Amino acid sequence: DVRYFAAHHRQQAVYDKYKDKLAQKAKQQGYKNVDELKEANADKIRELRKNASVPGANAPLESQAAPPSPNEAASRIPYQAPPPPTPQSDPSTPSSQAETITSSTKETAEKLPTLSSFLDVEKTAALPQKEIEALWRLRHVRDPQSLCAAMATSTFARLARTARQHPQFILPLPKEGQGAEIHFLQWTFPSETTVTVLFTHLAEFKLRGEFAQPHTTVTHHLDLAESNGVVLMEGRTMENRGVSVEDGKFLLMCLQKFYGFEGLMDGKEGEGSGDAVARQNASQRRKLMEQFTNGDEGFKVEELLEEAEKVP
Repeated sequence: DVRYFAAHHRQQAVYDKYKDKLAQKAKQQGYKNVDELKEANADKIRELRKNASVPGANAPLESQAAPPSPNEAASRIPYQAPPPPTPQSDPSTPSSQAETITSSTKETAEKLPTLSSFLDVEKTAALPQKEIEALWRLRHVRDPQSLCAAMATSTFARLARTARQHPQFILPLPKEGQGAEIHFLQWTFPSETTVTVLFTHLAEFKLRGEFAQPHTTVTHHLDLAESNGVVLMEGRTMENRGVSVEDGKFLLMCLQKFYGFEGLMDGKEGEGSGDAVARQNASQRRKLMEQFTNGDEGFKVEELLEEAEKVP
């Protein structure tokens, strides 16, 4: 599964980087090779590993009865960058060809409602864009767990282009008196008319891998993207998962801030200091996303938090 964080690759890379120095150290201390050096220092190595272990991440949980909650685990599990994802095709239009997805993602996608589950698509397409947007919001107003929005096709196209390049990322969610939780997001393209974003507690994902359950699922419906110039978005935050509807809205706002950097970087020079600052922020966000996607060890969560707080 491309969502696994490949920590073992880093361990091998570190060994390869320092193997010559280790061999030299072994000879200096009178050992034949690195294996003898490691064996002689086995007790010390075990002690260091024990002090550096994190239950559920790089060491077994003491009890299998129940894993720690995301809030508890978030403060104990360090960030590890994922391996580079499978290259995605760059779509020329929002309704470009769907990508190949895993069987588990496909199963989830098959359960997602289509736009026709909410509206009569043919009749709705005959309405002006403003009326479509008003009708869409009215359709979800009675659901307290609902997340809904409407955006211009051009805006979504920018998000989708970036999502193809960076289908996975992490976003911070500030918690009063608790710092910030880190959440893992994954884009999927299950069909030509639906694009989905899944949000999961990073701590839960690192503990449970592919069995982690998303707390928020958002689907973009592209049925009216070309004919009416609008993409309709709907989603839900799951109850009793430690994330409120307001939290879900913040994560979506943060998603657009990072995945929509193209729009801020399109401005021309000389448009004012405010625009220059916005372009500088967008450039920094793009750098963070590229570092994350490439598994760059230079990626810093502190910089992620800083960029998430900036406006725009």
